[in-house]
Amino acid sequence: MAITKDHELHKRRFGRNMGLGAVLLAFAALVFGLTIVKVGNGGKMEAFDHQPRVSALPAPGAEAEN
Repeated sequence: MAITKDHELHKRRFGRNMGLGAVLLAFAALVFGLTIVKVGNGGKMEAFDHQPRVSALPAPGAEAEN
């Protein structure tokens, strides 16, 4: 015997799922749009960790001052 009628709970769940899907789609569109704007403006593609490193050790061949 096949179930043909949807229960009221299924209708509410479907509505919530559609709402959540719309929110996720809007978030993905926002991230995509921000990415396009950043790339289009020619912004730096580097993160803050791409800075030259300064060594705490003395350079080779340098004499220690005493």
